[in-house]
Amino acid sequence: MSKITSKKIQFPALKNHKITFDFSGDHISSDAGGLLLRESDRKLNLLAPIAKLFSDNRDSSKIIHSIETMLRQRVFGIALGYDDLNDHNTLRNDVAFQTIVSSNNELASSPTLCRFENTANREIAVGINKLMIENFIASFKEAPEELILDFDATENPIYGEQEGKYYNGFYRSNCFLPLHIYCGKQILISYLRTSKKDGAHHSWAILSLLVKRFRQVWPNVKIIFRADCGFYRHKTLSWCERNNVDYIVGAVGNPRLLTLLKPQINRVKRNFEETKIKQREFARFMYAAETWTTERYVIGKAEHNENGSNQRFVVTTLNWEAPGALSDDSQELYDSIYCARGDMENRIKDSKLDVASGRTSCHDWWPNQLRVLLSALAYILIDYIRRCCLTETELASAQMGTIRLKLFKIGAVITKTAKRTHFQLSRYFPLQIVFIRAFEILFSG
Repeated sequence: MSKITSKKIQFPALKNHKITFDFSGDHISSDAGGLLLRESDRKLNLLAPIAKLFSDNRDSSKIIHSIETMLRQRVFGIALGYDDLNDHNTLRNDVAFQTIVSSNNELASSPTLCRFENTANREIAVGINKLMIENFIASFKEAPEELILDFDATENPIYGEQEGKYYNGFYRSNCFLPLHIYCGKQILISYLRTSKKDGAHHSWAILSLLVKRFRQVWPNVKIIFRADCGFYRHKTLSWCERNNVDYIVGAVGNPRLLTLLKPQINRVKRNFEETKIKQREFARFMYAAETWTTERYVIGKAEHNENGSNQRFVVTTLNWEAPGALSDDSQELYDSIYCARGDMENRIKDSKLDVASGRTSCHDWWPNQLRVLLSALAYILIDYIRRCCLTETELASAQMGTIRLKLFKIGAVITKTAKRTHFQLSRYFPLQIVFIRAFEILFSG
């Protein structure tokens, strides 16, 4: 990396007008909008309780940077796109970033933040996940009638010889296999796992803990477990049935299921050959694998298009004969309920691409688990702004990277005195109304 210099550099002239630049500007920032993150955290009271989970064994007489300040520095940095610890070697001197972190002094360096991450352990990881759940519960002013819990695993690449390194045959690479759980657009759990285990590893236990906690708060809430065929496990489905938890889960096709769907498969193929228009039909039937102790409803989808035949199966308790059933139509259950889990995959993309949950590059295991959770905390802060401050604006359904680019990455000249820090933003900033509206909502109540 080239050394930062104050040398003046000249661009080709605009007619007879010289164009030059240098890096000599002092109190100037491109992250002025990050102040919204500071207020989002204040409103949620998210990071202060989490900081208390860490044990600080440092010599108190030599402490410069508190645990809470380092936690804020790391989470806000990720939210602003600075997921690399090396970024903080210069970012620590940015007056705007210091203000966002609620500090009047130089922030922690990369080595100090690295030591902070390496204090992570199992108790801290469990505690952060619990506080994330409590934050989710607190987001409801009234008891919800229904919660759909989306479970999915994803691939995190391995960086060298890391603890927990295993080759995964499905992804055909050495990777970690974190489990992410969402309810709507809100993240509930980020749990790092090795790829040596089954993709559904520990999902049953986590589902049980979530259901128990939610029903302590909302005894009458309807809970639906939704996942793809990677979570198609008889024991999990049986637990759901015993505990009054509905489910709609992708099922792995087999010869028996294909036989049950055969009439629809033949019909859509014949109709496509006649019309050359994609054909789909749905069927619903009872099915029990040899290892099951009971029959279950299965929805089968038969599809035929120019690429050939395509079949999918879903096992569910959501049937039209049950009281309070969501739908009496198999296609609607499949398209509107099951396929809606695809939006959860967009949330994982948000998490991996925009708040760096895939950046698990530490050597030891627990610092990597902490990094996944730091990304989840950054996600929560941005998502709160999106859900509560950006409704009815052009950013209401924007991806997190778009919100960062348009609302956080605002240039400002900063004037700092003993009693005031003033951010001077451009009068030509195009989203002034959106920014002010978000500010007013964060400061209301």
